[in-house]
Amino acid sequence: GLEFPWGPKPFSEVVAGPLLRNNGQTLDSNALEGSHVGVYFSAHWCPPCRSLTRVLVESYRKIKEAGQKFEILFVSADRSEDSFKQYFSEMPWVAVPYADEARRSRLNRLYGIQGIPTLIVLDSKGDVITRQGRVEVLNDIECREFPWHPKPVLELTDSNAVQLNEGPCLVLFVDSEDDGESEAAKQLIQPIAEKIIAKYKAKEEEAPLLFFVAGE
Repeated sequence: GLEFPWGPKPFSEVVAGPLLRNNGQTLDSNALEGSHVGVYFSAHWCPPCRSLTRVLVESYRKIKEAGQKFEILFVSADRSEDSFKQYFSEMPWVAVPYADEARRSRLNRLYGIQGIPTLIVLDSKGDVITRQGRVEVLNDIECREFPWHPKPVLELTDSNAVQLNEGPCLVLFVDSEDDGESEAAKQLIQPIAEKIIAKYKAKEEEAPLLFFVAGE
């Protein structure tokens, strides 16, 4: 009972231990402190993962070149250490060692990972900024909106429609794809969305509902 009331542990505690670079160099997880971190759950056997990795490598370089403190932590779901090594050789960031299955499992449990690829973006304190890093990276190729703080109301697109399957959503449909009507619809529901988000943020929780505007 020493850890009662058994709440979720912080990222810094779950990730604690040695990390690996693809040249074999090791470093301690405290090297992540003070940086935004993208926790990347991925595997070589997964084609969407490999596609996202190619984009993510470029995004990572752009963010670093812009002087931002950012690191990505690869949490492998590969089926063998050889596959992990082959895949990790393409990545310029750090990884949890493949052999440390317990730590990889703890990170999966911490964020309730249901599928891959998943990119969880954390702030410098280890708190979640967005669980939709995959969508943000694909929608913001130039990384101008990094670290991708969630907007209260999103426009429904092909790339973010996957979020409709991941939890409760409110979608306000407008009669046309006219930008003016979409913006008016956003303004209509934004105060409600902001109120709900603020309520849960005060409790250090994520809002249980996402808000979208969609044209026909």
